[in-house]
Amino acid sequence: MITVDKEKCTGCGLCEKSCPFGAIIIVEKIAVIGDECTLCGACVEQCNLKAISIQRKKLKDVDLSKYQDVWIVVEIRDDNVRNVSFELLGKAIELADELKQDPCVLLIGNNVKRFTQDFSNRGAKKIYVAEHEDLKDYHTETFSSVITGIISKHKPNIVLYPATISGRDLAPRVAATLELGLTADCTGLSIRDGMLLQTRPAFGGNIMADIICPISRPQMATVRPNVMELASIKDNGNAEIIEIPVNVDLQALKIKTKEVINAPKLECGLPVCEADVIVSGGRGVGSKENFKILEDLANVLKGAVGASRAAVDLGWIPKSQQVGQSGTTVSPKIYIACGISGTIQHLVGMKSSDIIIAINKDSKAPIFDVANYGIVGDLCEVVPILTEALKKKLSET
Repeated sequence: MITVDKEKCTGCGLCEKSCPFGAIIIVEKIAVIGDECTLCGACVEQCNLKAISIQRKKLKDVDLSKYQDVWIVVEIRDDNVRNVSFELLGKAIELADELKQDPCVLLIGNNVKRFTQDFSNRGAKKIYVAEHEDLKDYHTETFSSVITGIISKHKPNIVLYPATISGRDLAPRVAATLELGLTADCTGLSIRDGMLLQTRPAFGGNIMADIICPISRPQMATVRPNVMELASIKDNGNAEIIEIPVNVDLQALKIKTKEVINAPKLECGLPVCEADVIVSGGRGVGSKENFKILEDLANVLKGAVGASRAAVDLGWIPKSQQVGQSGTTVSPKIYIACGISGTIQHLVGMKSSDIIIAINKDSKAPIFDVANYGIVGDLCEVVPILTEALKKKLSET
């Protein structure tokens, strides 16, 4: 809670200028704080008169030594483990090794025990299995209730979730129930002074913020798909399997699932998150019609068509194909950026690509700074030539 002492406040305006969220205005020489306030404390530091104060809820004392191991929450979709779960395991193994703890997996769903060997072979030391026929499909209330109970009992040190639609729904509910912090959409994780250092883009991707949770456990974060390396298959693992009894009361649910409807096939074909080759276009493509040029190249390479935020905002391509900070993070084998200048927001979403090829009229475009190969020219001329050359070459093989 933040308060303004009207007896001390003189309406000097320093707090108004210091607020990064525009949450403060001066009314009749008194600072008024709006709903946009995030309790960041910038105004408190600026107020020399001590007229602004923040009363924070006192946290309960936690014995941090009781919390051990690095956990990942597995996501299963269409009866298969999503690749992001193996990416999380790879990072969990790395973090656990530095902490001298165990990398652990939490499988929740119906008939999920059959996936245990996949994670055991990739280096998991303990696998917690929570099975129930009513956990077949993801449901916010049931999954969050089950996971909250498991975490409370077993006390992991770190819990990682995928930053997917389901993960972004699940993680904050668990965090709120347990009164824990949560860092969303992390692009980097490491250990510093025994704590999880969580790195994520902030302020529209213009800076990278490092976040820690020094006095609460477990430390929790959601991690973007296609950012971390997959845990490699090593051998026939021998992870400890821990089966957890689950009781699901469907009658007690506030929200009931009436029907599960599969999403329609994307207009642009292959989703960018699943493609080995992505041909992306930005404002420089010039029009919605010109995206056909990129589609032709993507079809030849059996890839997907992506886009920058600018192209999406102009209505040239669906939001589902957007790559970048506010879109999808990708790591294809080949990323071809056509008419994309290379803002930091876009680079955050594709810089992990194995090979980056840039095509742009502007030789000074920032995209060339990260590109392995660059072509300075009009994409409407360059791309069709490239498409025909590749088509001819591939037909010979």
